[in-house]
Amino acid sequence: MGLYESNFIRLGWLAGTLASLAGAHCSSVAGDCDLVLTVTERSPYTSTLALSYLLPGAHGAGTYPDMRLRIYHDAHLVEAQQWATAHTQPLLKALRTRAERELDQRWARNVMLNKWLEYCVERGHRFSSRTRLIAGA
Repeated sequence: MGLYESNFIRLGWLAGTLASLAGAHCSSVAGDCDLVLTVTERSPYTSTLALSYLLPGAHGAGTYPDMRLRIYHDAHLVEAQQWATAHTQPLLKALRTRAERELDQRWARNVMLNKWLEYCVERGHRFSSRTRLIAGA
């Protein structure tokens, strides 16, 4: 649970008060890919969101690592529940290949999330009311 608590703290650095997160947001930082956060589900005690980089490509922007996160507001925990089903990056592919059991896969996803959140904050990414995307725009 310590890892999930750390994920909650780091996501808070990135997005502020997690209980008030809503909608879709895009953080743009010079020298880095855009970071997109979308709240997909909300309930009184949990929220589910998608967090991903927008990577430029020959066929339009792709999302990577396309993580689904669950926030447990009352317990102050964040769990990486899912990430892209296939990875082309060698390090992520190795993590996924080595994680044979479900517990190992959870550990790999959440360690990666923890490090990625810290990296995003260090790069200067932040989500706020100014980064909220307008629906239909």
